[in-house]
Amino acid sequence: MARTRLLLLFGGQSAEHEVSCTTAAHVAAAVDPDRYEVAAIGIGTDGRWASVDPAAQLAARDTAGLPPRLDPAGTATEPSAALTTAATGVVADEPLELVVLPLLHGPMGEDGTMQGLLELAGLPYVGSGVLGSAAAMDKSMARELLAAHGLPQTPGRTILAHEIPKVDAAELFADLGPVVFVKPANMGSSIGISRVDDPADLAAALDLAASYDERIVVDASAVDHREIEFAVLGNASDGDDLRVSVPGEIVPGADFYDYEDKYDDGADLLIPAPLPDEAVVEMTELARRAYRVLRLDGMARVDFLWEDPAAGGRGPLINEVNTIPGFTPISMYPKMWAATGLAYPDLIDELAQLALRRHRAKTAHRRTSR
Repeated sequence: MARTRLLLLFGGQSAEHEVSCTTAAHVAAAVDPDRYEVAAIGIGTDGRWASVDPAAQLAARDTAGLPPRLDPAGTATEPSAALTTAATGVVADEPLELVVLPLLHGPMGEDGTMQGLLELAGLPYVGSGVLGSAAAMDKSMARELLAAHGLPQTPGRTILAHEIPKVDAAELFADLGPVVFVKPANMGSSIGISRVDDPADLAAALDLAASYDERIVVDASAVDHREIEFAVLGNASDGDDLRVSVPGEIVPGADFYDYEDKYDDGADLLIPAPLPDEAVVEMTELARRAYRVLRLDGMARVDFLWEDPAAGGRGPLINEVNTIPGFTPISMYPKMWAATGLAYPDLIDELAQLALRRHRAKTAHRRTSR
């Protein structure tokens, strides 16, 4: 069987650039070389594209046996030329089959922009399409869509950057409670998030979030909660019976699961999370529902705040949904699948096959509609 070319897109212009470079190194090293030929395009923080040789970088391994990141610098290229070149060629006398794996966390990669470019280029790619990516990335819009379908969340509100001077801190805290979380609507990896328990600190937290996005989400804090996550796999648009992993629990080392906890190994990760069976069943179904409501494909990680009903809590509350979750060695998404019985290389293979199947279905629909 001819190998498939797996094209990694990594780096990008968001504040999560370094996270993406780290993820790309580990994905490139984990891919089964008998099934996939790995190519890569790095995108610099200035938006410039470059063809990168991941095999050469992996060959120059450090003492730990793996480079900590792929370097997005390489042979400069234009986006259209890079994608055309990657899709050209044959493998073992068979037409080349290409799958693009976007590893671009945050804006300009996870928010539907890159997905739109790949749609125009007619290339199969891993993950959700334009609408699902944009809806899940924007925490304000995701909140509205999930609320419209009756899915449980903490109370919250959206504030535009230009409205910050008019915000009444005392009124907001009276409405949402004694502790709030202030976050940019379009950002990940806990970047730009503040935990605020003093109204006097609200303006600074809003300004920090506004430095990343024009829309700011202010969420009420859950009460005596635990942070629970599930990994979801499948194409909702194809009617798949979505697969959901065992639950994982994050025990933050700080006041909340911040950037340092996520990438400096500061939090404790419990997989599977010790939960009552009925709680696992309920959250598994809620994860599937959220995935379908947001029209997602390929993969996503659904994050919950869980208040124990036995202690008077409200049960599961959806916190957010991530369509390009981290793939670093300490990332929850691959860890949860490994604990469910799907190893890292097999997970990458399954995502690639989901992308190809989805692309074929979309191509068939386009032909039929002409």
